[in-house]
Amino acid sequence: MVDPYKVLKYPYISEKGMKLAETENKIVFIVDRKANKKEIKEAFEKLFEVKVTKVNTLITRKGEKKAYIKLAPEFKASEIIAKLGLV
Repeated sequence: MVDPYKVLKYPYISEKGMKLAETENKIVFIVDRKANKKEIKEAFEKLFEVKVTKVNTLITRKGEKKAYIKLAPEFKASEIIAKLGLV
């Protein structure tokens, strides 16, 4: 089992990210470059006790790995953002 704190580095907060949380129920996180989608999903589910339906990743120009984490409909991305104290 991977350590969720090593996989998920920090939430990526931007205007686009906030809009994604409201419209598509997605949260954006900067994650470990070596982490795969399955590890990201497991770490997020374990840390926040939610169900993840999909994970998309990309490498930014800075060389960071960004994960777009889509939550199951019964969970709200905006609630997790509020729980993290980012709103």
